[in-house]
Amino acid sequence: MTVTVRPAGPADTALIHGFIRALADYEKLLHEVEATEDDIAGHLFGPNPRLFCDIAEADGAPVGFAIWFYNYSTFLGRHGIYLEDLFVVPEARGLGAGKALLRRLAQRCGDEGLARLEWSVLNWNAPSIAFYDSLGAGAQTEWTVRRLTGARLEALAAS
Repeated sequence: MTVTVRPAGPADTALIHGFIRALADYEKLLHEVEATEDDIAGHLFGPNPRLFCDIAEADGAPVGFAIWFYNYSTFLGRHGIYLEDLFVVPEARGLGAGKALLRRLAQRCGDEGLARLEWSVLNWNAPSIAFYDSLGAGAQTEWTVRRLTGARLEALAAS
């Protein structure tokens, strides 16, 4: 079976939204998905996109995706890529689609002189952690992610 990676296009909007929902379901977070197909289309394919997506295909059939954006390291003085979502449908796991998506992002980093590729993984997601470990991705255990959303974000903005 041949796995290829291609940039997503506007015709992929429903597919991408479906992958997002499938990922959220796997992570037991489906109840948190508010993004609509229109949101996804606007952010990925609008006039000034700041979000990007690659699609993995196995023998021409879509089996996964990577949604990413550029970040910046002030210490390194260079941009990098932050991988927001990586998902491969269960029936295609083990075919190399996840690795192909990450390889394409690593190639982009090399081609564009980017300093790093980074992402987060849920602590309970042992299969993904083992996969990332097999690629040599190190855990940043000295950092704790913090987040403001909703009313707390609004309260800070208004303070």
